[in-house]
Amino acid sequence: MKAKTNILTLLLSSTIFCSANAATISAAPLVSVPSHESFFNSIKALCHKAFEGQVTVDNASGGGFSNKKLIMHIRKCSDERLEIPFHVGDDASRTWIITKTGSGLSLKHDHRHQDGSFDESTMYGGHTNDAGWAQVQSFPADEYSKQLFVKSGIPQSVGNTWQMFIYPEKFSYRLIRQGREFRVDFDLTQAVQTPDAPWGYSDK
Repeated sequence: MKAKTNILTLLLSSTIFCSANAATISAAPLVSVPSHESFFNSIKALCHKAFEGQVTVDNASGGGFSNKKLIMHIRKCSDERLEIPFHVGDDASRTWIITKTGSGLSLKHDHRHQDGSFDESTMYGGHTNDAGWAQVQSFPADEYSKQLFVKSGIPQSVGNTWQMFIYPEKFSYRLIRQGREFRVDFDLTQAVQTPDAPWGYSDK
């Protein structure tokens, strides 16, 4: 009888210890510096809204963005990830993805075909390498993107840096490299009708 009591006491003690231990277990925090946090949250605050933009700088001839309606849609937001489709006329192939990584912010370009399949050139982008500012972040091309550009026959793009600017009345997307600059400015003072889901995504 005494042996049974000791076993029950031991089991009860183990259960209490495990329960107390489980209560103290938590996931490691995803750290972020204030400028990255503020930049991310400023965009997140616009979640589920869409805005129209226009090309304000493009030093390349024959750009495919001229005379087309340009809409950015902050479509889906979490504490760690933002999905922002960029519609160019009827072309819904582009989605910008901004992700907190714990060592900064990542920007990726998800490119799809109309059937939802991935474009051969997709998920290229970059990662912040400094604090930036609450209003401005730069994303120099990462190694995956550089290798993709060389493989795709556009080695000039290995020098790409993408920049995003967020101010109370304007959001800007900018691409720069030696000899190349492209920028679209979006008017944040007036939201427009949200478009359908981009290619490869669903509203269901």
